[in-house]
Amino acid sequence: MSVSPRTQLLIFLISLSSRMGLSRYIEDNDASDGLYSLLSLDQKRESEDFIFRRPLRCLDMLATEGYFTFTASQPQLACAAFIIAEPSEVISLELSDVSIDCGAGDFIKMFDGWVLKGEKFPSRQDHPLPLHQRYTDYCSSTAPAVASRSSQNVAMVFFRIHSPDSGFTLAVKKLHNPFPCNIMSQSPEGSFTMVMPHQLRNCSFSIIYPVEIRLTELSLGQAKSNELSPQRQVWSGCSGSGDYVELLGGNGVDTSKMFPVADLCFSLSGLAQMKIGCDNSVVRLVSSGNYINRVSFQYRLLEQHELPKTRENSLDNYCSVE
Repeated sequence: MSVSPRTQLLIFLISLSSRMGLSRYIEDNDASDGLYSLLSLDQKRESEDFIFRRPLRCLDMLATEGYFTFTASQPQLACAAFIIAEPSEVISLELSDVSIDCGAGDFIKMFDGWVLKGEKFPSRQDHPLPLHQRYTDYCSSTAPAVASRSSQNVAMVFFRIHSPDSGFTLAVKKLHNPFPCNIMSQSPEGSFTMVMPHQLRNCSFSIIYPVEIRLTELSLGQAKSNELSPQRQVWSGCSGSGDYVELLGGNGVDTSKMFPVADLCFSLSGLAQMKIGCDNSVVRLVSSGNYINRVSFQYRLLEQHELPKTRENSLDNYCSVE
């Protein structure tokens, strides 16, 4: 992945996290070099035997395997680490060398997904586990080793530490996922294929950029038509079919709160495309479990002149772009 997209993603996370009240707890010495030191992590893995280690910051993004140690130099009351892997990977997290005071209000919690602006990815509707099972709380755990495994390519760690010199080490490992579901893209351009083999499950591919999405192939259990139609014209038919693809746009990460731009409930062999000028653009595959469903698509970042300047068109102003 190039430096530019990862920089954009980190800036986006810092921007959102500042609204959550997290960024003010970043230590001053991290602010000057923290951004660009995150961008060359993969280059440091020179051999299979090399074990990558570095300090963990109060607000951080991790995109590589390794060991990350946080040591508080002052009270850090609202910290978060965002972990992201490749689309075809899930993330294993394990805590060690923990020295915190749970009785004094310290905590470390691992989360299966991401939380941004109070919204969760994947949403409750799309994640296979109930919300309370997606959290792993160090302070309430009785296991000798506190670990967590994500269901998709993103995970998160929240922590609060009051006393200086307290901290912990976080081990991050990536595991292959043969059927990726609910993916957060690291890049504003690329291509992907989602396959859902006879499972009653919904899968979303989320791109935190305004993009043009081109569907190149769509294979569903029931073919109904042969053209792409806006959401408000065919929504009732597609939602009732049980197997369909949605294109969503919005400025958060919870797909249940995003605007349905269009949906398709027919098999497609060819090219259908749509520009979504939102902070977050999503391809969502809904499956009844009765069929093997498959959708292939390409996506690219919209140029500045392609972004909507005013609220217009027939999609009822689903996003505003400044």
